Amino acid sequence: TMTEIQHILRRQHRIPQGRPDDFEINNQADFLSAFQETTQVFGLLLAGIATVSLLVGGIGIMNIMLVSVTERTREIGIRKSIGASPGDISLQFLIEAVLLSVFGGLLGTILGVVIVNFGKGIIAQSVGAAPVPWVLVISVAAGFSMLVGIVFGSLPAARAAALDPVEALRS
Repeated sequence: TMTEIQHILRRQHRIPQGRPDDFEINNQADFLSAFQETTQVFGLLLAGIATVSLLVGGIGIMNIMLVSVTERTREIGIRKSIGASPGDISLQFLIEAVLLSVFGGLLGTILGVVIVNFGKGIIAQSVGAAPVPWVLVISVAAGFSMLVGIVFGSLPAARAAALDPVEALRS
């Protein structure tokens, strides 16, 4: 069909043999391919932004936890002197880091759902479909929040566990 249309248009435009067309013929496959490429680039862009956001959030959690270890040196010393193991101290700070990151992730999820529900009409008009918050996406986000808390809370937890009780009580 495209070839027939091309011959008809060349005849109507009086284009001699061997000359390039002065028109373009596109089909749905071309539009679909362009849409898929755009969607893929947009997805990669969002993944990059999410990665940078997680990194910045993780560094913030790590800094907060390092300050917490420094400010609670005496508490750590007292706990160690009455029998707390390095694992107990480490677990305490890891749990605090995970809770911090999970609460941040929960707050971000709630904010995201509110924004999506608020902008549903606007998004539906511009895109042609209303967004729906998926349970799977929210679950993956919660998992990443926990992972960020564990990864970036490990260094402060290790530092707290490695404190010498005598030096910690002296400070």
